[in-house]
Amino acid sequence: MKQFSLMRKVTAVALATALILSLTGCAGNSSVSGSESQTSAEAEPENDWEIDNVPILRDCVRQKLGGFAGCAVTGSEIDDPKVWEIMTTHFEAVTLGNELKPDALFNYSVTNCPGTETVLFNGEDMVVPVLNYQRAEKILNKIYDWNAEHPDRKIKVRGHVLVWHSQTPEWFFHENYDKNEPYVDEATMDKRLEWYIRTVLEHFTGEDSKYRDMFYGWDVVNEAISDGTGTIRSDGENLNEKLSEDRHGSNSSWFHIYQSNRFIINAFKFANKYAPADLELYYNDYNECQMNKRNGIIQLLKDIKAEEGAPGEGTRISAMGMQGHYGMDSPDFGAISSSIKMYCEVVGKVQLTEIDVSASSDYDGSKDKKADEYEKLRKRYQNIYFAITGANETEGVEVSGITFWGTADHLSWLQHRSNVGGGSKSGLPQCPLLFDENYKPKSCFFVFTKTD
Repeated sequence: MKQFSLMRKVTAVALATALILSLTGCAGNSSVSGSESQTSAEAEPENDWEIDNVPILRDCVRQKLGGFAGCAVTGSEIDDPKVWEIMTTHFEAVTLGNELKPDALFNYSVTNCPGTETVLFNGEDMVVPVLNYQRAEKILNKIYDWNAEHPDRKIKVRGHVLVWHSQTPEWFFHENYDKNEPYVDEATMDKRLEWYIRTVLEHFTGEDSKYRDMFYGWDVVNEAISDGTGTIRSDGENLNEKLSEDRHGSNSSWFHIYQSNRFIINAFKFANKYAPADLELYYNDYNECQMNKRNGIIQLLKDIKAEEGAPGEGTRISAMGMQGHYGMDSPDFGAISSSIKMYCEVVGKVQLTEIDVSASSDYDGSKDKKADEYEKLRKRYQNIYFAITGANETEGVEVSGITFWGTADHLSWLQHRSNVGGGSKSGLPQCPLLFDENYKPKSCFFVFTKTD
């Protein structure tokens, strides 16, 4: 295992901090470079930047939580050597941020269908859109090679996501895959849904797939509950958003065709039919601690559970994915803790899947305010951490993993846009993750590496 490199110079203060951390962090937390442990900050750097000993996050989370620590990567981030160093050193699971979403697999041809082909599906010829796996495979191939070279430090992958109202091109719901033609009927959409789920799952997790053993789970359905009504997201969530738009932020063309949650139930049936038995299947959503929406999610989980059955006959759901896009003050400790417990009452297990924290409203990114903001963030992450670990100690509750939505602050989606969950507003500067823009661990990182 290579050591994570952080600093060009190591000061006396840094050495003292390292000593304190070695006493308060998890057991066996020193990084190593090559085959030898680095026992001194004076050690020769292996890369262009100096090496600094820090606790290994994945080991500490596994020791304390009994579950995995994960992160998200997307696009060219995988080519950044410092992101790669963070990922392979501190995380044992990765979510591809965009590359396994429908629009990416349709080669980002969101205005028009990328082309069609005829396949034999369930004994009939079926015309389907052409899928493109290159973006996902670029990342998966690099992880695959890492796993082959480091069998004791393998990285698992979460599939994200099969069914989502957003980032699914509008043409997929229309006759001849042309959004200018009428919507297809429910029976036709069922065939398209089953074809899509079967094809994607078989490509990545089928018996003959190179990637079969890399995936630990897959988000089957994402964000299907309305923030406003607490019921199934409709085709009229946002009256200012036309259903004819190429992609939707709020409105659901899935609902437009089905007028119910039937497409969700069917998605879990199809996933159960084609996924390996050991591949976990999830429902994933944000604002999951808000009471009205939480009640709607719980009802949906119950509806999915009510139709459980054998592959090819019924649904299967393994856990609830609580995204964890939180603000500095909300949701509070009690809401997070109680939500974990309530979801576990229905599905038995929870994962925190997209954790980040949006900055305080008065944070401007200046040097003067950064230290104060980092301290606020440390306390906020400590609050979240105790809510997770405290709930996890409750009988009947299992939090099997936590995933942070990114690696270093400057790469976070919150720097660019988001008006959901703990999302940033109007491009305000953000520092939502465990590593700063220089790829160094912040004080909030050490919240998760302490085991006392």
